[in-house]
Amino acid sequence: MEEITVRGFWDHTRQPIGLELMAGEAGLDRRLRSNRIQKPGLALAGFTSFVHGDRVQILGETELSYLDTLESAARRQSVDGLLARKVACLVLTKGLRPPPELIEACEEASTALFRTEITSSVCIRRILTYLDDLLSPRCSIHGVLVDVSGVGVLLTGESGIGKSECALDLVSRGHRLVADDVVEIRRRGEDLVGQASSLIQNLIEVRGLGIINIVELYGVSATREHKRVELHIHLEFWSPEGQYDRTGLEERAKEVLGVKVRSLLVPVSPGRNVAGIVEVAARNFLLQVRGHHAARDLNERIFGALEDSAPKRSLREVSPSKPQLRRLAPLAEVTDHIEDEVE
Repeated sequence: MEEITVRGFWDHTRQPIGLELMAGEAGLDRRLRSNRIQKPGLALAGFTSFVHGDRVQILGETELSYLDTLESAARRQSVDGLLARKVACLVLTKGLRPPPELIEACEEASTALFRTEITSSVCIRRILTYLDDLLSPRCSIHGVLVDVSGVGVLLTGESGIGKSECALDLVSRGHRLVADDVVEIRRRGEDLVGQASSLIQNLIEVRGLGIINIVELYGVSATREHKRVELHIHLEFWSPEGQYDRTGLEERAKEVLGVKVRSLLVPVSPGRNVAGIVEVAARNFLLQVRGHHAARDLNERIFGALEDSAPKRSLREVSPSKPQLRRLAPLAEVTDHIEDEVE
């Protein structure tokens, strides 16, 4: 989990949530390390053992009503007990007017006190959304992210292999660019969301052409700000010794921030239409998600035909060991046979 200063949290939520700083400006450099919030009702009543200082503390009508029932000295003691836990910041909801003791205590303890006009329930939902985004684990990957038929495809490979050219070809086919060269990825729950750095958003570097602006060339609809990463395709220069999937039955995965993404290894050679392959891979991914797997269907038909064939060729002869490989053997044999016939 990442962390962010209270100042950074305020900068991101000042407009959408309408946070107004009431007191404790000196505490804006304190840090938030949790994407959860807390309502410190019990803490104001004196039970402070479970107050988490790295969370945003929400004070609503219930908490303020309780403070109003106390005498001034008791009110100050109640607030001091909460602030003694070194909480990151407090947020008052519904535009409630803070008691003088709360403002004084926040100033003395250097704890930021904010106020918003929205209700507690709405405020909590919005803060949780922003904290999930601000505090989510993140990393940067050298590659290209493209929205192909609604599938977020992450293209990786060594420099000069043609990732940007492939992305440009996909954009010309009607797909959408998310990021080129550097993809910033953050984890949100079990999803990975990628976007471009603000410095190079909407830009592509093409060798021989230089930097081009996709929005200016193809329009706003040719780009998008962020996209969930669902399929990873690694491009590598074709090698005779390379081991490439010829049946579509292999299952590969790339792990990013602890989340596994379906992965394909695609060899690149002169004259090969890489953009077309990526487009088909995205469409095939959508079919597989919906339960349609062409390679598996063909494999099952071949295996069924072998079961009905003459007994002189038993299933054990097809794959005498490792029962889990018996399902893969028929299609692999057919592929090898076709290759022998061509040769």
